[in-house]
Amino acid sequence: MPLCLSEPMIRGPKFLVRLRSHTVFEHTPVKLFCTVEGFPMPVVRYRQEEESCPYAWLPFTGKNHNNLLLHSPVSATTLLLLLSSPCLLAAMLPQIHYTKINITFLERFGPVFATEGESATLSATMILNPNLANLQPEAQWYRDDTRLFDSKWVKIETGRGVTTLTLPNLYKDDEGLYTLRMVTKGGTAEHSAFVSVADGPPPVPAAPGAPMDIKIHDANRDYVIVSWKPPNTTTEGPILGYFVDKCEVGTENWTQCNDHPIKICKYPVSGLFESHSYYFRVRAVNSHGISKPSRMSDPIAALDPTEFESICVCLCAAEGKPPGVPAGVHATEIDRTYVVLSWKAPAYSSKAPMWYYIEKCMADSGAWQRVNTKVPIRSPRYAVFDLAEGKQYKFRVLSANIYGTSEPSQPTGTIETLQLKGVPSAPGQVIATRETDSSVLIQWAPPKEPNNLIGYYIDQCVKGSKNWTSANHKPHRSTRFVVSGLTKGETYVFRVQAINELGLSEESQESAPLTVKAALSHPVVSAAPSAPYDIALLNCDGHSMVLNWKKPLHSGGAKIREYYVDKRRSGTTMWREVNVAPFSERLYKVEGLTEGAVYQFHVYAANLAGLGRASQHSADFNCEAWTMPEPGPAYDLTFCEVRDHSVVVEWQKPVYTGSGPITGYHVEYAKKGSSDWTTANETAVNHLFYKVTGLEVGTTYVFRVRAVNAAGVGMASMASDPVTAKAVEGSHEVSCEVDKKSGDIVLSFESCQINEGSQFIWKKDYKEITDFSKGVEIKSEGHHSKLIFKTADKEDFGTYSVSVTNTEGVSSSYTISAEELAKMLALSYDIRHPIIPLKSELAYKILERGRMRFWLQAEEISPKVTYKFFANNKELSGPNKMGHDVSTGIIEFIMDHFTEENEGTFTCQITDGGGKAQSSLVLIGNAFKAALAEADFQRREYIRVKEGPHFSEFLSLHVGDDCSVTLVCKVANLKKDSEFHWFREDTEIIPDVKPDLGSGVCKLPIKQFSLKTAGIYKATISDDRGKDMSQIDISGKGASAAELVINCTATGIQLQLEKDKGKYSIVITDPETSHKRTLDLSGDGELIPSLPSLYRGKVVGGLPDVVTIMEKKTLSLTCTVCGDPKPQVSWLKNGAEVEPDDQYVVSLDQGKFASLTIKGVSMEDSGRYTMIVQNKYGGESVDIVVSVTDISELLHLPKLNRQRLVLTSPQPCLGCVLWVRIVLKGEPSPWSQGKTCGAGFLQEPLCIWLHSSISQF
Repeated sequence: MPLCLSEPMIRGPKFLVRLRSHTVFEHTPVKLFCTVEGFPMPVVRYRQEEESCPYAWLPFTGKNHNNLLLHSPVSATTLLLLLSSPCLLAAMLPQIHYTKINITFLERFGPVFATEGESATLSATMILNPNLANLQPEAQWYRDDTRLFDSKWVKIETGRGVTTLTLPNLYKDDEGLYTLRMVTKGGTAEHSAFVSVADGPPPVPAAPGAPMDIKIHDANRDYVIVSWKPPNTTTEGPILGYFVDKCEVGTENWTQCNDHPIKICKYPVSGLFESHSYYFRVRAVNSHGISKPSRMSDPIAALDPTEFESICVCLCAAEGKPPGVPAGVHATEIDRTYVVLSWKAPAYSSKAPMWYYIEKCMADSGAWQRVNTKVPIRSPRYAVFDLAEGKQYKFRVLSANIYGTSEPSQPTGTIETLQLKGVPSAPGQVIATRETDSSVLIQWAPPKEPNNLIGYYIDQCVKGSKNWTSANHKPHRSTRFVVSGLTKGETYVFRVQAINELGLSEESQESAPLTVKAALSHPVVSAAPSAPYDIALLNCDGHSMVLNWKKPLHSGGAKIREYYVDKRRSGTTMWREVNVAPFSERLYKVEGLTEGAVYQFHVYAANLAGLGRASQHSADFNCEAWTMPEPGPAYDLTFCEVRDHSVVVEWQKPVYTGSGPITGYHVEYAKKGSSDWTTANETAVNHLFYKVTGLEVGTTYVFRVRAVNAAGVGMASMASDPVTAKAVEGSHEVSCEVDKKSGDIVLSFESCQINEGSQFIWKKDYKEITDFSKGVEIKSEGHHSKLIFKTADKEDFGTYSVSVTNTEGVSSSYTISAEELAKMLALSYDIRHPIIPLKSELAYKILERGRMRFWLQAEEISPKVTYKFFANNKELSGPNKMGHDVSTGIIEFIMDHFTEENEGTFTCQITDGGGKAQSSLVLIGNAFKAALAEADFQRREYIRVKEGPHFSEFLSLHVGDDCSVTLVCKVANLKKDSEFHWFREDTEIIPDVKPDLGSGVCKLPIKQFSLKTAGIYKATISDDRGKDMSQIDISGKGASAAELVINCTATGIQLQLEKDKGKYSIVITDPETSHKRTLDLSGDGELIPSLPSLYRGKVVGGLPDVVTIMEKKTLSLTCTVCGDPKPQVSWLKNGAEVEPDDQYVVSLDQGKFASLTIKGVSMEDSGRYTMIVQNKYGGESVDIVVSVTDISELLHLPKLNRQRLVLTSPQPCLGCVLWVRIVLKGEPSPWSQGKTCGAGFLQEPLCIWLHSSISQF
């Protein structure tokens, strides 16, 4: 025991006398002293600026003294003395075992595509296990393996599991592969992504992009050498040169250094002021203009770089001698037009300043030439400019002072300046291989002639187009590059260009086309899932608890298959399994608990790779039965349809409902990090979703839900995960339409993102659609998905939403209201049971030979149209001809023999695809007789004209100026043996002059025309081919009812007559002279009111007084008019003339069929329409009232209990056919044909019986 007490006490090492700074001459030894103490004896180690000391050091001498001997120090240095005690470390400090910290990235930064002048932020969040406050990892950021630190161009922030790198003002210099390395004592976790920075808008169109990567080389007292990298010129013209600008630090005055553009990417800037600092930048020039300037360089001072490399101390030496000879002259940098020389200064002891001269000569000559005759060189380093490319030189140096010049140094070896042969040759074969669904790996062979290669530019283009774009905007050194930001499923080709100081090479051969998709077709299970989190208590009955939790943020690459729950009493450390058998739901009832005890729980998740880590344990849950009357918390809050100012929140109803049923829910939200909760809906909603609006774009929120029953508002749910109010870039909305071909109601959605394993999930009222028995189909292909209603009914209204899995929350919804659904159902029925619109209803035209042409015109028909014609319900066939014209839509049927048996109704039925149409024409009574007579006339006329001699002009009566009367006619198609005869009252007349058959004009003068010569005159022409006849009645029957009356008045002689027209002459004679006056009342002169009303314009019939029609249909108002001459027809609407256009079509066929067609009638087309028929003898007008009915009014007829609906209308035209259909609950019945209007039918109105089951008409 006394022996132990006599031993020295263990003490840590300590400096009693510390090292001191020393200033010494070059090449002079120096000894450093220090005094230390400690037990056991400390171990002393010297370090020079973090490196092991290369100098000799001496052990302890005397009592705790230590010496370090430095032999011939040549520069200033810093020494670090370290003391340690092995016994002390072993006796007093525990051995350190570093804990491995597992880092899991929760949110990773992805590729960034930005433009110069913008900003970019890369951020990553992570969780640490274990998370030790005094052992946090170090976040290190790299760009292309170069470590980044806080600066003017880069801002780095790290803390609380988040690290962020911000680039506040992007230049192309910032482009590259950014890597985050989280460094711990136990290892490193890292993540990388590419940042692309494209050229900003040029100052002038087609100007080049800015140069980049400005570097300063060989800064000296009065010059620096600036280098840079050229921009890519994918679409711009070739670069002609560059301008270099400088700016002195502390000012904003940029001055141009070169008067003319230089063509290489390196330039020596001279004329600097010593000790002044400068910034430099570069601009590119092409034929269109000058680019924006590059990012300015770091500040550089114009100083001699060797000024502080040695310490000059004056020694006792003689003055008045020139300095010694420099030694070791060599080239430290060789370029095309300059060489940087360095040498070793001579030993110099004089106080007089010393300088140097440099001489050069060509290698093959001995003619030395002094380089610096005007500017003295004071440092042993200098750049010799203005050399020739590819030439061989030698250099030597002389030192000088005021006392003279030394001998020349030994010349250098032969130094050959560089000679650029031009731009590099084109790179070799380019190979593109798949990487991910948005990126491609490009590899290529280097050029055979690199010629001082700087890097490569990669261009991309969609196959089939010529729109080449740059994949990188800063030269890439490697022959491998990952092109990011491509469109999945698109096919691209790639090419590469090499770069050196002179510019860009020719483009390489294009790669083979490659379609972008992931290299692996199936997901790979790489790890177990991360831990679940946020365990919540949903119900407790005193013996069991219902738990819920949130699924892991990372599944590990495979579907999570099962969960396990452990429990423990609060305050204990032993965990016990709750379930032996796994379960897949995130809702679990833990039974067998002790009432009044306090429990904690944690949960594991498992996938194919294995069991993941346990979640953080839950809060303390007290096992006491819930008896509060209000509901418990809702759970499983999720989000969809995240937009800039809104988000849809979904949840599950509470397990514990309280004392009564749940009547609604309130949604609350707060900004992330805030406890100021805002209620989104003051009125509770009774469904499990709610769209929260009025959010601030870019702001992050958390949400919670409270259930409501009669007792009040219940517990709040656990707060949701944070969500940022910002729409997914490029997102689309759901659209709704009725398919124009099938009539199906279709909801369509196009996703802006699709990844491997993505699926479209359709929901109605935010409940997934799983029942497809009601004619609902889901069709998905690529980026598109459709929800199709084959047999929709009026109960299908609601909110339909779609979400896309494995994306960044891509989702959308569409709400179909009951009113919109009713309209779509009606449109669907019209598409599935279409009525072919007609431009013209069925009409007829009499052709030559007396044939009847029945025709109608449809708006549009296809080549596959079929049709049938019926006459009195009997289909017309046989020799009759039918045809159609697709271009005009005309369908016709020609009846060769139109006889008395054809009186009745003619109908045409059309079928074209799914569309149908029908039109009827009634020919009965006078209308039929007129058509039959016209057909007979045309038949006879054809035979007469085409087959034998005939009259080309029938008999007419001509009255001469002398009141002579002559019958005149013309004949045609004569032969030599054709015979012409005149007859009066069937008695042949032999004229004095034979008819002139040669001219075809035959005349019969009637001498002394009177009642005795009146009668019926005939003319015949005949031969062996046939006979034709013409007759005229001049018997006086049907003449004026009153005789001609002549009145003599004071103003003249009046001639009074009624109804007769013709030429009238009056002769007044006296014994000496006679006076004759003639008046032409034949109808060719001005209108005479007393002429027969038969000749004025009239409306024969066919127009109703009132017309009622539904919206969007075509209305055709057609009638027959007459008059001699043919009348003109005009239409008015509410007193204003109707101007024909694409909607209003006015026609007059054959001078007697007038029509006004209104296409796609609307409510604005209601009103009073007037048709005016007029010729020079007069006319008349007819009014028609048109009423357009809104279809929606017909869809809301109240229910009737066997009602009798009477359709009253003005008297329909004789022979028209009425059609009826009834709409039962959105399903219209087929059209049913009513009776043909006849004498008996018109006496009663049309009646339809409606039963109580009818809800819509």
